[in-house]
Amino acid sequence: MTAALRYPRLLALQLRVSLTTAMQYRADFVVEGLMSVYWVSWNLLPLLILYADRPSVAGWDFPSALVVIGWFVVLRGILEGAINPSLVDIVERIRTGAFDYVLLKPADSQFLISTARFAPWRIIDVIGGFVILVIAFARLGRTPAVGDLAAGGLLMLAAVIVMYALWVGVVAASFWVVRLDNLTYLLGALFDTARWPVQVFRGAWRFLFTFVLPMALMTTYPAMALLGRIDVTTALACVAGALALAIGARLLWIGAVRNYTSASS
Repeated sequence: MTAALRYPRLLALQLRVSLTTAMQYRADFVVEGLMSVYWVSWNLLPLLILYADRPSVAGWDFPSALVVIGWFVVLRGILEGAINPSLVDIVERIRTGAFDYVLLKPADSQFLISTARFAPWRIIDVIGGFVILVIAFARLGRTPAVGDLAAGGLLMLAAVIVMYALWVGVVAASFWVVRLDNLTYLLGALFDTARWPVQVFRGAWRFLFTFVLPMALMTTYPAMALLGRIDVTTALACVAGALALAIGARLLWIGAVRNYTSASS
């Protein structure tokens, strides 16, 4: 079987296993789904408080900032549903030596660890994020142009790649550092800053969240693309940056696996 057919089938199998496992505990599945609805609503509270007595902040009015929140909720659903469950689990496997069994399988190790587990109920977050986007454009009184939709979709893909690359980098570091719990939590906390347009931050903070930890690329720039506020040069730079991070994460992973020494040996 060629790789073009094998890996999609492996992905489908992993998704089916995760869904089956989640459905075995139906009460938990329902509770987690309700919690996802709650957190989608909770994400709107800071924005409502901020815009309660002012028409705009750093050039962003409420409906436009709502587009950023919408992207943020979609990305958080992808992070918590498709990235975190697998990559957090692999840190423990590396520590205990169970990662040996991953290397024995006839498939790419990065693909296997990236698709090991999913949290199916997080689809509610993704749906909720798109509902927020629809509400935002309803308040703006218009719909995005076809070109803006295409640009927004492209930058959203770039945002997912950036987010995945950052988390892979953290996991790859666990080959050398045994416990990375605090770093994982720190990265998750920093991701929360992506709920705000990057223009809200000033000076060194804006530089940090644009070029060092590219939170702006995750939400602000896709939102600007959807709103028709981004130029071609900036959009291409975002895509190039995402590809560079993806390549860097891949090279880091390959180097980490080569230097892996089983904890069970």
